[in-house]
Amino acid sequence: MKLISHRGNLEGRKPELENNPEYIDEALSKGYDVEIDVWWSGNSFYLGHDNPQYKIDISYLLNNRCYKFWCHAKNGEALHKMRKYRRINSFWHQKDDFVLTSKGFIWTYPNKPLYSNSICVLPKLGYKGDIKKCYGICSDYIKEYKNV
Repeated sequence: MKLISHRGNLEGRKPELENNPEYIDEALSKGYDVEIDVWWSGNSFYLGHDNPQYKIDISYLLNNRCYKFWCHAKNGEALHKMRKYRRINSFWHQKDDFVLTSKGFIWTYPNKPLYSNSICVLPKLGYKGDIKKCYGICSDYIKEYKNV
């Protein structure tokens, strides 16, 4: 099962660190995939939840770590730009029940049914189905799911 750190968090929310490339790299170094929030602004990519905060180069999204990133486009421009790179697994959503990522996984909102290719998002908020049968889990408390 894929274990996905939500914005770099492993044991609870840390808003002051979320989406910071160093924080993300720490989660990656521990073997987790990471959901990151990606913006396009002023001809550059940025990471950040509520606004473009950490400027990154496209190489950050395309090197070997790209296979461990789940890139949540925070604006249309970011989604459009990321779709040009087949290696990037990207998606856009707000409160949609289900969203299909560019790699064909179902990003599943809390309290919605899970499927074999679902990513159960924030399971502490609830889910429907057998979490052990979905493809992955994305959580701020991802360490708690190591033995699922």
